[in-house]
Amino acid sequence: MESPLAEILKPFRDKKGVTIAVLQRVQEELGYLPREAIDEISRTLRISASEIYGVITFYAQFRTVPRGRHVVRVCRGTACHVRGGGAVLDQVKRELGIDENESTEDMEYTLETVACIGACALAPAMVIDEDTFGQVTPGKASDIFMARRGEN
Repeated sequence: MESPLAEILKPFRDKKGVTIAVLQRVQEELGYLPREAIDEISRTLRISASEIYGVITFYAQFRTVPRGRHVVRVCRGTACHVRGGGAVLDQVKRELGIDENESTEDMEYTLETVACIGACALAPAMVIDEDTFGQVTPGKASDIFMARRGEN
């Protein structure tokens, strides 16, 4: 029986210099890069799994653990930091019951921090999926999650 990844990997078989493209395609399909997929990519591309892990760990875009359905990014840039971003991050952690780079048990949310989201004028800022929230306070962070849970 052919593996589910075989169809994805078929166009890349025996090609050189396609590691990043393959990893992107597999992650797009699976949502992350599990060990089994890395092993299959290794066999298909005829490169070592350790070489693939080197690529995965070098680029921030790749994940080896599943993410929640919604990704929360809290900015740690200078403007956000100076305007209270640390307190916002602490509140988001409390709201979700997780730490940075973790996902909620129900896989609803993953919490990440970023160096800058490019919304310095809105500092402190956070992003949930594609929605940017500016001038966030700990109270506003709580309100955002209450509204998302339908508790308003």
